[in-house]
This record gives sequence, structure tokens and C-alpha cells, in this order.
Amino acid sequence: MKQFLFPAALAAFVLSGCSGSAKTQQTEKKVTFAASPIVAHRGAFKKNQLPENSIASLKHAIALKCTGSEFDVQMTADDSLIINHDPHYNKLSIEETRYADLVKTPLSNGEQLPTLREYLLAGLKNNQSTRLVLEIKPSVISKKRGQLIAQRVVDLVHKLGAAPMTVYISFDYDICKKVKELDPRAHVQYLNGEKSPAEVKADGLDGIDYHYSVFQKHPEWIGEARQHQVVLNAWTVNTAAEMDWLLANDFEFITTNEPELLAERIKAAPASRGWKLVWSDEFHKNGLPDADKWGYDVGGNGWGNRELQYYTKADSNNAVVKDGKLMITARKEKREQNTYTSARLVTKGKGDWVYGRVEVSAKLPVGRGVWPAIWMLPTEWKYGGWPASGEIDIMENVGYNPDTVFSSVHTKSFNHVIGTQKTKGFFLKDAGTAFHLYAVEWNKDQVDFFVDDQLFFSFKNTGKGFEEWPFDQKFHLLLNIAMGGNWGGAKGVDEQLSKAIMEVDYVRVFQK
Repeated sequence: MKQFLFPAALAAFVLSGCSGSAKTQQTEKKVTFAASPIVAHRGAFKKNQLPENSIASLKHAIALKCTGSEFDVQMTADDSLIINHDPHYNKLSIEETRYADLVKTPLSNGEQLPTLREYLLAGLKNNQSTRLVLEIKPSVISKKRGQLIAQRVVDLVHKLGAAPMTVYISFDYDICKKVKELDPRAHVQYLNGEKSPAEVKADGLDGIDYHYSVFQKHPEWIGEARQHQVVLNAWTVNTAAEMDWLLANDFEFITTNEPELLAERIKAAPASRGWKLVWSDEFHKNGLPDADKWGYDVGGNGWGNRELQYYTKADSNNAVVKDGKLMITARKEKREQNTYTSARLVTKGKGDWVYGRVEVSAKLPVGRGVWPAIWMLPTEWKYGGWPASGEIDIMENVGYNPDTVFSSVHTKSFNHVIGTQKTKGFFLKDAGTAFHLYAVEWNKDQVDFFVDDQLFFSFKNTGKGFEEWPFDQKFHLLLNIAMGGNWGGAKGVDEQLSKAIMEVDYVRVFQK
């Protein structure tokens, strides 16, 4: 499993206890937390149907060795600090009700509604790996009372010796700043999502803990956070797809209701095998594809395969990002001598790599005559024109054979023109109705091809020169739908087919 590394702001917190202006000091001690990003949201409650924010769910998070267990703190009418997410408990307003009245109703497992003192003591007991991620809920009565809650929380954390184990979070920015005022060495993350990493850093806070959609809207904040040594956390992340994206982007913390699922995704993540994300497009911004990442091959000259389409440039009829997906559409419409239009997107000059892992999650078009491809070509053609400088086909499919995808390499010695092409098919019955992950891992010794992380084809470097192995130069990525052609049109084109769409969920490129 990958050993997740923390930036300096977090490392200082990890290695020592807290001190500063908090009233009660404590002996510094070294704490070693679990080397994973998993923060159990309101404890690890879901799988075993435990009450959220219960001591039982906290204990289970510790047993799972989560790096953190999050919980919510409110203050009652008689100034008791208790653990509960909502401002009401059993239909009673927490801030307007005495603790003695709230505690009359137990949690669903029979556990008493816990106080912060009880919760912290339980979190300290037999725990050397799990942070106590303490959310201070804003007061519904007044900002002044919120500041008082922050004061009392920090005092109690220090009094019980829990400061080395505690991370503070809040949706109230003034509460976050109050905690840092009370304890400059406390680790504090802001939750609301409207402030940039630079703003948070300028105000002395340590991290941003935003809903994952905020980072999708502002992907530039990921790099900005690293630049300013601001810790990245995302909530509440419960699907494999979102987990995989955050893991690829190396988030320090991921807050989830599904810690067991996240543990599985960590084991499967490229990062666990030493891959680091170097280029990606998650297609979160609607409109034309990102011009900083994609260019176009344009024209309708048959493309060496007697293809029927004209590839357009920056035309939303043929390539557009919508609702988190890149839509490449081949349409039956005349353009010059061609009977179809389509798009061929290329990363040339915007994304070029020697070696790496390339991942493309896609749902393929359907219909006789379609020929979608996810592939790579050399950027500089060092060894001469095709096929001497090579071609790597991560995925090809033809509409008359919809349940099989193919991966291939082309070189001077191995290509279909002379009948020596190296290729292999993979049976995939739902390629046109479901998203699948098509990937290649390429190094100086071989090229490996995967579907949904299942290795099914490898091409090894024979060491006999560029005629057999030209794959030591920069290559770029291409995404397209061709229509007809030598292979795609081998059994004709369905004349009733008016359009065909390839949907791409994401593209990610990793290197070691």
C-alpha cells in the first residue's frame, strides 16, 4: 500500500503535541497515524449499522485503522458539549435544551448520547493510529456563542491531553480562526468551500476540507493547495469513481461513509504501485474540450483507410463536454466529399510522454460501420513515417463486432499491411452500454494492455532495434470515431444510423 506523505503543515502536527495560548498545556508526544487517507465520516457506522456519531462507530473506525474519525460537536442550553450532527436531537433543539433532557433518549444501539468528554476519552483509549477529526458546529443562536463553543472545545481537548490526536474542522470561518488564535499549533481545516487555498493559508489555517464537487469546479485549487502547503481533504466521498479521482490526485484525506470500500480502492489505485498523476482531464467544465489539453486532426481524406468521415475542429456538434463527460459524435451529414462528420481529438503538443500508464474510461458507440479508437502516435516520428515510428492502439472496436475490443501495436516489422500485426481481442459484451476502463502501461521493456485492470495482452521489447521496438520516443493520445473504412466498414455501414456517440468519463496519465 502507498505510504501517503503529508505536507509540512500537517507533518508538524503529526509529530508533536499542540501548544500555544490554550489554557492547559500538555507533554508533547510523538503520534504515528495510519498511512492512508481514510477518514470515517461520523465514525465507521454504515457497514455494521451503528449509530452515526456514536462511540461504537468511533471504536470501529479505530479498529479499521482509519487515519481519522470525524464527529460533530454541539453545545446544549446548559453549556454541555455533546456529539450530534443535527441541531436537533429527538425533535428537541440542542442549543435550547438541557443535556439532562436530551440524554433521556438513547441512541439506536442503546448507547447514551455522548458528551465530548466521553467521546474524546474513548478516542484516546487504545488508539495510536486514528485522528479525532472534531467538527465544531456553528451556533444557530449567535456568532458570539459559536466563539464560546470553540473556546470550551479547545480547553477540554487540552485538558484531556487529546490535542496531539485532534484535527479541528468547521463550516464557520471565524470558528476556525478562533481555534488557531487559542492554539496556534492546532491543525484546522475549513469546510465551506468558497475560499481558495491561498486565502486559507493567508489566514493561518492548515487545510481545506471541501465537498469533492468544489474541487471538480476548481481543479486549479489542487495545485494551489500544494504550492501553499495547504492540506487537501474532500467530503463525503462514497462512490468508487470519486474515490479513484481523489486518490489519483493524491489527496491527503478523503472523508467517507464507506471506509471499507475506500480501503479496497486504495489497494487498486495506480498510486499504490508507484504511479504519479502527470496529466488528466476529468471533463468537469461544460462546452468545447479544454483547448489547453486538446487539439484536433481535421479533414476528410480517408485517413489512409478509406474512411467516410470528415473530422471537424472545435465543433460542438462533434465534440463537446456535457455533464462530466466528453461526447464525441459521428453524424450522418455531408461535408465536402464525405458523408459523415466526426471528431479526432489529440493531445499532441499539449500532452506528450515517454513511458507511463494511460487510462481512459469510456462507453463506446454502437452501430454497423462505427470504428471508435483510443490510441497513441509518435509526436516527432523519429524513425520515419508510419509504421516505422510506431503506433499503440489502447482500444479499437468495430460496430459489426460490438462485443470485442482490440489492443494492438504497429511497427515497421509488425503491422497489418504485411500481415504481422501484434494484436489481441478481449470479449466485452456491454462495451456499448457501460463504461469500461481501457489502459496501457508502457515502459522500456514492454507494453501491457488492460480492460478494467485485467491484463490481457503484452508486447515485449525484443532488443532488435527500432524496426521492432520504436517505443522509446514521445507519444501523444488520440480519441476518435471513424466511420466505415477498411476495417470499420468491412461489413458495410448501417444507412439508418444517423449518429453514434463515444462518451469519455476521464483521461488520466501517470508516470513513475
